[in-house]
Amino acid sequence: MAPKSDDILRKRIINLLEENNWNQSELSKKSGLENSKISKIFSGTRKVSAAELDNFAKIFNVSSDYLLGKTNKRHYYDLTEKDKKGIDKELEDMMNGLDSKHSLSFFQNGQELSDEDKELLKVSMRQTLELSKQLAKRKFTPKKYRNGEK
Repeated sequence: MAPKSDDILRKRIINLLEENNWNQSELSKKSGLENSKISKIFSGTRKVSAAELDNFAKIFNVSSDYLLGKTNKRHYYDLTEKDKKGIDKELEDMMNGLDSKHSLSFFQNGQELSDEDKELLKVSMRQTLELSKQLAKRKFTPKKYRNGEK
């Protein structure tokens, strides 16, 4: 039997509390809910309203669909495995191009880049590619696919 959305919601909130090193009292302060209401949500004796769900999503910087277990992506613009594989392929092509005589060797006044320099460049390029992919998703994803996020 599949877990109920209330169970998933409760587990995700608890995990996010742990990730942020927060306790129930801190969540109570941040959400404006009484500590007793937070305790009842955690014990499963109280449901979360739509407004509270939106508030929790904002507090934890995740989508409400993530909290409800409808997706494992915290945001609609998070990279998928397909995105990551595409970035890996693009990065591999770029790194293979470094060995060419007409490559980015100009960084070292015509000398070959050291393995350490290549690794630093690879890390930097990966971050740039990932960020540009996320920014493109944020800019070009139609609103109806944004799971309520702006």
